[in-house]
Amino acid sequence: MRNFRDYYAILGVEQSATSEEIKRSFRRLARRYHPDMNPGDKSAEDKFKDINEAYEVLSDETRRDQYNQFIQFWKKNSGKRNPFRRNGQAPQDLDPKDYPDFNRFVEELLNRQAATGGAKTGSPRGRTATASASRTANPRVNVKDPEAFRQRRTKTEYSVRDRTGTKPPERPKDIEARLSLPLEKAYRGGRERIRLEDGRSLEVDMPPGILDGQRIRLRGQGMNGGDLYLKMTVDPHPVFEVQGADVFCRVPLTPAEAILGGLVEVPTLDGLVKMNVPKGVKSGQRLRLANKGYPRNSESRGDQLVEIQIALPPEVSEEEAALYEKIRQIETFKPRQDLFANPI
Repeated sequence: MRNFRDYYAILGVEQSATSEEIKRSFRRLARRYHPDMNPGDKSAEDKFKDINEAYEVLSDETRRDQYNQFIQFWKKNSGKRNPFRRNGQAPQDLDPKDYPDFNRFVEELLNRQAATGGAKTGSPRGRTATASASRTANPRVNVKDPEAFRQRRTKTEYSVRDRTGTKPPERPKDIEARLSLPLEKAYRGGRERIRLEDGRSLEVDMPPGILDGQRIRLRGQGMNGGDLYLKMTVDPHPVFEVQGADVFCRVPLTPAEAILGGLVEVPTLDGLVKMNVPKGVKSGQRLRLANKGYPRNSESRGDQLVEIQIALPPEVSEEEAALYEKIRQIETFKPRQDLFANPI
């Protein structure tokens, strides 16, 4: 079966895993394979993209259910010559039988196809396509407004008209949609193209500093001139965590860096900066980078809190081992001295 990717195996979880277990595994793997932690490593970059794609599907209950249906379909038809061959009209919901390969299924599931103004060659009939910025930075919008759909008329329905014979105008109605953004885009803001379930495609100027759970009102973009309310969700980030107006992250140091101090490169939302680490910094100690946090308003922003973690090398060379042995012989620090001063 062409291009199939087992998202559960990619995240290292069982198909029965809870949402919290999936999120926990995603954060662990994303931190391990993040490009900032693996500069120049193409395999780590590809792994990072796969991890983000897997989490984008499995973190959304609706998409996860559709993906699970796809797995069942694939297992049932994997022995056949072409399990993706279409067989009839396209249904209203995502159906694995409507897709020529797994990539096309994922594009439709995550709204990644480029807008063409109609059905795209190779995509299921009757479906429209949406624009995509990147594999990990694609906004997702789902309109939830059952009343709007109940207002649709069929050809056989009776149309109410007033005494002059004209149809009375429908009343404006507000609708709500959900939009998910990666932290980098939520921080920077800017123009985003979003796709609504009613088929409309909108370009929206997002303000910088969007917070998780924030609601944005778009006047006149609802039903019949009503308003559209966007409820924002900021995706978890493998390195940063927003805490109010501050941004929190952990930075590992070698024992030598912790003892000697000095300038150390630290990731921020604006890119890498050099932070001055004091001599003898302790594991768990927090340092502060002023004005490197989240925007409070157009004129001020919070700070970045950096928690130090002293990391031991998994392996050392013979030369390094010899130097550590020499340090052990001449060092004067006795961390267990107080334990022997007060015997039981």
